[in-house]
Amino acid sequence: MTTLAGTKIRRFREERALSRAAFGAWYDTPGSTVQGWEEDGKRANAQVVNQIAANGIAHHADWYVAARAPEPSGTKWAPDSWALPEFQARQLPNYPDAAALNAATNTLTSYPPLVFAGEARDLTAELAKVARGEAFLLQGGDCAESFAEFHPNNIRDTFRVLLQMAVVLTFASKLPTVKVGRMAGQFAKPRSADTETIDGVELPSYRGDNVNGMEFTAAARIPDPQRMLQGYSQSAATLNLLRAFANGGYANLHQVHRWTHDFLGSSPWAKKFADVADRIGEALDFMAACGIDADSVPQLKATQFFTSHEALLLPYEQAMTRQDSLTGDWYDTSAHMLWIGDRTRFEGSAHVEFLRGIGNPIGLKCGPTLEPDELLRLLDTLNPARIAGRITLITRYGHDKIEAGLPKLVRAVKREGHPVVWSCDPMHGNVVKAANGYKTRPFDRILAEVRGFFAVHRAEGTYAGGIHAEMTGQNVTECTGGAIDISELDLADRYHTHCDPRLNAGQSLELAFLLAEMLNDEMKARRPEAA
Repeated sequence: MTTLAGTKIRRFREERALSRAAFGAWYDTPGSTVQGWEEDGKRANAQVVNQIAANGIAHHADWYVAARAPEPSGTKWAPDSWALPEFQARQLPNYPDAAALNAATNTLTSYPPLVFAGEARDLTAELAKVARGEAFLLQGGDCAESFAEFHPNNIRDTFRVLLQMAVVLTFASKLPTVKVGRMAGQFAKPRSADTETIDGVELPSYRGDNVNGMEFTAAARIPDPQRMLQGYSQSAATLNLLRAFANGGYANLHQVHRWTHDFLGSSPWAKKFADVADRIGEALDFMAACGIDADSVPQLKATQFFTSHEALLLPYEQAMTRQDSLTGDWYDTSAHMLWIGDRTRFEGSAHVEFLRGIGNPIGLKCGPTLEPDELLRLLDTLNPARIAGRITLITRYGHDKIEAGLPKLVRAVKREGHPVVWSCDPMHGNVVKAANGYKTRPFDRILAEVRGFFAVHRAEGTYAGGIHAEMTGQNVTECTGGAIDISELDLADRYHTHCDPRLNAGQSLELAFLLAEMLNDEMKARRPEAA
């Protein structure tokens, strides 16, 4: 691992054809010490740091910012290296018009970035805190965003449920919650087959709104590269609104009572959240009496909120990749965080090749088919410098498999010393088909997988650091169970998902309270150990 200062010093030298010894002579320092700054993340003494800052080479803070180490000699990565013949690209659509695809990606390349490299580095730093057990990761949002349901109210409602969940988790654990939405780019979806057949008619599978249409017609199912441009525009508008909500006063803790959805009514979890909000209000009133308010402490009226999606549609991701002018590193500017799905994380994967070269924090889905040795090789490929916060391992086993399958991965990663965030996706392994034909996820199975996740990490002496949920702020009926007790018969009432069933607002809040209890128990158990 190196630092941003080390990266800047190396670039300064190389631009002027200076050897390390020659550069070091300016500061009465041997070349071997300069090598330590550039390659090993070592810091200069205070006098030299001041001199380098005065010369405009690297700022004081740059010595504390982790940066990606240079690639080993002979290893060449480029935004398009994933397309080389030695890599296998699964789950990509077959565009019938190559010229139209090139025109669309060339247009995207000319568009402004959706997020900035510095924001992605900020998220890496926050996730490093999670890896150390100093924060908790909350990642949630739609299974698949759609063009048809794009509306500011939908964005607002999902955002405020995530705010509610974060408040509950922080209040219980006394740990900061890192908030990452599955929003502003979660369009493309993997499919189990390239085609689907209905009533004897076979057509290409629906792969998400930025690829083709959901309607089962030959015209709608043709992959259309122009949809990537519409996806970009919708993502830009969504990000603009999310930034306004996060920093424009909506996230002010004094507004905590107003975040509850009207349709939750007299739900027991709505009442419990009102109690939490009351206690937060009392604390804020006390702080105000002491002269501490939102004007003096900006964190009380704003929040950090990041975006993420599965980096599935590689032509789009490549077109959105930019080289950071500050560090020279490449970043995928379509989102702050990208993840590799269970179907694309194999060795020799084009998706792994693409993601290994970008500076964003990366998620990696881990399911029952992943063996420890394969996981360790993937970690060495994706994070050779072992930068804390770069890798989040998102487990997805199923309620009846997690306690048997997860421990071997946890032990291997712990043994090798990889600084990862462990997060639980309790959704994908718990899909069942209801008697009336609807695909659903029983709430009790979701909760059981989360409990199993915490139990494994407690037994292995590691930190259960996050939750990854498919949820919405809408009052849908897609997952059964919970305190509101949605039955299989209720599924038909408001089943709106374009892909997989999601937790509704009430179920999401309920999960947050139950998760908070687990997290609170974990924190209580850790305190005596720390003492």
